[in-house]
Amino acid sequence: MRALASRFLGSRSGSFAPILVLGMMPILAAVGFSVDYTSAVQTRSNMQAALDAAILSITTMPTTSTLPQRQTALQTAFDANFDGGQGTATLNSFVVASDGTATAQATASFSMPTIFMKIARIDNVPIAVGSAVNKKPALVQSTFKVTAVSGYWNKKMTLYGTQFGASVAKPLMTIDYVYGGGTDPKGYGTTTVSTVNSLGVSTVVQKQVCTVGRNAPNGVTVNTDKFGTKYYCVDTMYPANSAGAVIDVSLMAGLSLQMNVPQGNPQNLLSNDATTSNRLYIDGTEVPTGQIVDIFTAVPCGQPSTQAWEDGGNTVPAPVSNADFFYSVTGQCAFNKRPSDTLLTQ
Repeated sequence: MRALASRFLGSRSGSFAPILVLGMMPILAAVGFSVDYTSAVQTRSNMQAALDAAILSITTMPTTSTLPQRQTALQTAFDANFDGGQGTATLNSFVVASDGTATAQATASFSMPTIFMKIARIDNVPIAVGSAVNKKPALVQSTFKVTAVSGYWNKKMTLYGTQFGASVAKPLMTIDYVYGGGTDPKGYGTTTVSTVNSLGVSTVVQKQVCTVGRNAPNGVTVNTDKFGTKYYCVDTMYPANSAGAVIDVSLMAGLSLQMNVPQGNPQNLLSNDATTSNRLYIDGTEVPTGQIVDIFTAVPCGQPSTQAWEDGGNTVPAPVSNADFFYSVTGQCAFNKRPSDTLLTQ
């Protein structure tokens, strides 16, 4: 049988073999073209992923970066993710709106060499992709400063932060209040504000001593509480020009506040606990019962917010004047400091 097939193909008197070869050429070309097409599809997918990664990377650059600097960084990141130096990435725009939101748009192109399409004199296939990103400003730093703390009960407020990728929250700041004794209806004492670093070491940044009396030092205001008691508070900042406890929260995926009141019932009040968060006041308004507070949204960008806690001596709901723990907090927001909060829009 093999010998017969060999003689058939080698026969010079027949014309079937050339016809067979000519008939197979379109099939071979179609198969070859499909290989090039598949390669182009995969190349385009890789290009898109590389451009997406590149445009995301330039949103973390300093806000003072120029468009040429971002263009250079875009191309470098694109090359690192797409076959090292093949193709061109172009940053078409990078705009920061008045509210701090950053938007960017980029394209990339590559002329992919063909293998089988060369038969049809198609040496290269142009491939192009586009990507756009939108990144809103988010809280990256918060500054806390005690304004007034009172009451017969000692208490401690702690700001907890959970880093991206972590499961355990760690303290970032503590505010300790110790009752100073006395017979006035409200009760006053000493409050100490401290920052806590990643090693758990505390650093005092503010101390406030509130005293009942009318003879305040020069420059200190005498206040009157709801019981008619005259009192004044002396603040000492460390360093002297400090604005308060400055906390870097740019690496935090979650933030929460806790008020620990050893004599209270309950003893622990939590901003992320729907059963106790209603003892927290934000700008004079009590948090509704059953609501969890997102500290990232409770701290405004670029302006102070007045907040307060009721330590448990009064039932809620109650006016903010019943609260015992008052402080101000100011947030600093930026689009380039947080690794999250970025939305690919193309």
